[in-house]
Amino acid sequence: MSTTPTQTRHDQHGRYPRAESVEDFRHNLATVQQRIDAACQRVGRDPAGVRLLPVSKTMDEAHIRLAYAAGCRLLGENKVQEAHHKWEAMQDLGDLHWSVIGHLQTNKAKLVARFASEFQALDSLRLAETLDRRLQIEGRQLDVFVQVNTSNEESKFGLPPGEVAAFVQAMPRFSNLRVRGLMTLALFSAAPEQVRACFVRLRQLREQLRQSAPAAVQLDELSMGMSGDFEIAIEEGATVVRVGQAIFGARSVPDSHYWPDAAGTR
Repeated sequence: MSTTPTQTRHDQHGRYPRAESVEDFRHNLATVQQRIDAACQRVGRDPAGVRLLPVSKTMDEAHIRLAYAAGCRLLGENKVQEAHHKWEAMQDLGDLHWSVIGHLQTNKAKLVARFASEFQALDSLRLAETLDRRLQIEGRQLDVFVQVNTSNEESKFGLPPGEVAAFVQAMPRFSNLRVRGLMTLALFSAAPEQVRACFVRLRQLREQLRQSAPAAVQLDELSMGMSGDFEIAIEEGATVVRVGQAIFGARSVPDSHYWPDAAGTR
């Protein structure tokens, strides 16, 4: 889609200053939005077609409340128990919603079914079945994204691209899951062409799937791109970008808390 030699900003990982006030959050959100706008302008896209998902994993309640005061109403979390605890602690913020974006074990599906507005890491039929059953009990529906391993890294979750078509065909049987699109984590690399290739792969896969996807399955959304590479993702069609450190600042918890290596760094 783009030949613009946009670079990654992964060298900034772990160096972003911590946001400590509402003003800090407003500044960071505005800066990220400017980066989104510029990326859209380079490829002739409307910035309104890109949703910013701030990622609040490891951040405490006080900092999340500051982010809320700065305007954040939907936050992304990797670990469902951490997210559920935050949801319970902030019940007074009735319009604050949560997107679970990390790998989910089936035995924790009941938590996602209870509180999440969105789940971006669906990658097995067993999990789909468990989630659907729990949602039925809760009397809820849930927006979901199918996670695809576009980098072919063993350390990453997600379906291999070749298995996604059959997976999508099976989704209509789970009536409480509303498939919105696809999600991926690109290679964590300073080489922009390697990062871009992951995003291109997801976009091309989406175009192929659209030709045969069941009517009940929507593939409008592409969730891809993080603090260090979301501009490249936008150039390749991202409709959701998951941004943590560029908004909240560097995390004190190491990446190994979430992944066996830094491959999935946000």
